[in-house]
This record gives sequence, C-alpha cells and structure tokens, in this order.
Amino acid sequence: MASAIEIIEKKLKIKPSREHEIVYDSPSETLEPVYFWFLNFMNNLFDSNVEKITDNFSSSPGSGHFSEQSQKKTILQEQAMKTLGGINQVIRTIINIVYDLKDFEIRLKHYDAANSDNKEEKENGMLALKQIWMDNVDIKRGVGSINQMTQGNLQFVTLRDAFMAVKDVKAVDKLDLNDRVKRILKPRMVEFSTWVKLSEQELRKRFNIEKNYLKSQVNTLKLYSRWLKPYLKAATELEMSQNKKPELVTIFNTLVLQLTLLAKREIKVEEKLLSTELPKGIKKPKRKYYAVVLIDLNFVGIPQKPSGQHYAFGGRVDVVFKSYAMNEEELKLFNQELEKDEVNEVMKLIEGSTTESLDELQEDIDYFIGKGKKEEKKIVDTNPFNALFGLFKKKEKKKDDKENIEIKKIKKDSYSEGLVRKLANQESAGNCFTIFDVYKKAHGMAAHDNPYD
Repeated sequence: MASAIEIIEKKLKIKPSREHEIVYDSPSETLEPVYFWFLNFMNNLFDSNVEKITDNFSSSPGSGHFSEQSQKKTILQEQAMKTLGGINQVIRTIINIVYDLKDFEIRLKHYDAANSDNKEEKENGMLALKQIWMDNVDIKRGVGSINQMTQGNLQFVTLRDAFMAVKDVKAVDKLDLNDRVKRILKPRMVEFSTWVKLSEQELRKRFNIEKNYLKSQVNTLKLYSRWLKPYLKAATELEMSQNKKPELVTIFNTLVLQLTLLAKREIKVEEKLLSTELPKGIKKPKRKYYAVVLIDLNFVGIPQKPSGQHYAFGGRVDVVFKSYAMNEEELKLFNQELEKDEVNEVMKLIEGSTTESLDELQEDIDYFIGKGKKEEKKIVDTNPFNALFGLFKKKEKKKDDKENIEIKKIKKDSYSEGLVRKLANQESAGNCFTIFDVYKKAHGMAAHDNPYD
C-alpha cells in the first residue's frame, strides 16, 4: 500500500515546500501523548480541518499483542460469516419470490384480457384461460378429460373445438352439435366459468401476499446488512498490514505502527488581494488552492500490558513534517488514490458475491415493491448492499455533481494560479515549521531560529 507521501510526491509529482524530522525514543513513554499533542495543536492551527488518512499496524507473530488481536479478529469474522449465511438464505428466498411473482403476473394478464372491453382482446384472454384450464385442471380427469375424449377411443372429435369456440353455457345450445357433445360441454363450461372467477380471486390474493412477503424479505436483508456492517468494518480494521520491516522479528515482542495526519487551509484570494500579497488586477483562479501540512508518524515499540489493563506502547517514533500547496483537483485525485489502496481484497470478494448477484434482480425487486406507487416522486433504494458497501464503492456520477467527477488529468497552473500556489507554499511551510518548532520547545528540545519571523 502506497503511503500518503508517496502518492503526493511520486504520483501527483508535488514537491514539498518544507520538511522536518524528529526522532523521539523513549521506551518508558507511550505513543498516545505524542499523537494527541499533534492532533490538538493542528486542530487549533487549522480550525479543526484535520483528518487521519493512514492508520496501519503490524505485530510480531510471536508477541502477545499479535495473539490477542488475532483472537478478536477471529471472533468478529465468525460472527460476520454467520450473518452472511443468513443473508445468502434470504437472497435465495428473494430469487424464488421474484420468479413466482413473474409467473403470477403473466397469468393475471390473461384474466385482465378476459375482462377487457375490447372484443378481440377479451376473446384472446378467454382462449388462453381455457387452454390453462384444460392443461392444469381438466387433465386430472384422466380418460374423461376433454383432451383425452377428443383423441381417444370415445371419438368426441368436435368436443375440444366446441369448448374453445363457445363463450358461455347458453351459447352451447346454439351450436350445431349432437346432444352427446352438448351434454358433456355444458357442465364443463359451468365448471370453467366457476374456475375463472375463483382462480382469479385466489391468484390476485396470492400475488399480493407474495409482494408483501418480498417486501418483508428485502427489509430483513437490510436488517442483516446493518448488523453485518460493523463486524466487517471492525474485522477489516484489525487486519495487520503486510509489513516486511526488519524491526518485526517473528519471535520478538514488537509492534510497528503508522499514523498520518493531514491538515489543510484554503487560500482566500480576496483577502490576499486586499493585503497586497497578490498583485491587483490579476484574474481570480477558477480552482481553489490549499496550504497543506502532512505529519507522518512511524512508531516501533514494545507492547506492554499491565495486569488487567490495555496495552501500552513505549518505543521510538519517527515524525516527518512536510508542507505542500495543492489545488482542489489535486486533493480529489489524492483522495481517489487513497481509496483505491484502502479497498480490501476481502471486501471485493464479499461485494462480488452479494451485490452483483442481487443487482441482477434489483430491477424486478423495484418493480414489484414499487408497483402502485408511481405517484411518489422520491425513489427509495431497496438494495441493502448499497448501504453496506457504500464506504467501499465509488459514488455514481451525476451530470451536475462536480464532487463526484473522477479526476484523471490535472491541468497546469495559469499565471494567476501560479501566484496563489506560491502563497500556499509559503503559508504551508510556515505552518509546518510552527508545528515542528513548538513541539520541540514544548518538550525541552533544542530549537531553531524561525526563518519566517
């Protein structure tokens, strides 16, 4: 995984305007006071516009800290797998319900056509229902069914055609048929008419029940997803980075930790023009520019656990201070590169096994759950995995949403932008030295003259 400094300097090719380094080695003191000193001071200096962009750790396999963290991770993974098993069961149920609803809807279209005012459509609907009745209901009579009597030894050749042609019981008498055929046809028409009414009622009732069941299963899936999300996130965060540093000897009791803080402040062009830091008459840049300070803490220590307490980490920390000038496009590209590195391979596999399979059915789910509610303008996202994996997926692009546009190439600075970048470099360099200088003075270390006085 590329570090934040590597992304800025190698991929974005932005050179630091200033850099410092402090090595603080104290086996008796812990890392927490060092980290929180920088965090609190930078929050005050940058108006709380500070974010943690890297938080990685690795322990020696032979250490007690490694064993304890592995046990915690295993418990979380087992719970996540149980929930994933429940999710897979619900997905299978949803698939079956969707296919049932499709079958019901096809059948109901025949009933809708049979009840239509359009003569041709009504006739087609009735013919379809008669065919269904003969194939599924009347066929159970065996030899006495219409199909068997037409084709068998009884030689009722005209029976099937007469049944398909007649509209109701009264119309049977008007047919040019012998009495034997009419006596068989009349009770079948009565039975068919009753079946049409009752089967339509039952089918519509079943269709509505299945739709409600589909809605409940999707809600269950959302609930399972909500339960799964914290376990997946915590288990991922407890995964140790693949670190090959020489400090991590298998049998030793050591830990390597990397923390990176990034603070930024926008350069207010209007204020700089009033204070004559920028020449008057220049064109205001279209892009925003920021003074950026990055502090990278690399810690190597010995985890110590007093009786009944949490682990404490004493050791050596290398603190690197760097300042940069970055425009808004460079910051977006920086965040994009960080997100690419942060997506865990395990999360990719889980996402592929769940969201991709469910997305195939998403259109059908939206159709059946949202049917009858077309007047609602607001569309509800019924896919629970969008919420679950929202942290790991790219946002959908919108035509008018500039925030979601993926940055691929950054344009060169114009003349006015170059002047603003120069100011951003000066400001970030001054802030970088201030943090470095104040920390040294606050901890009784030798200080330097401030080059910005």
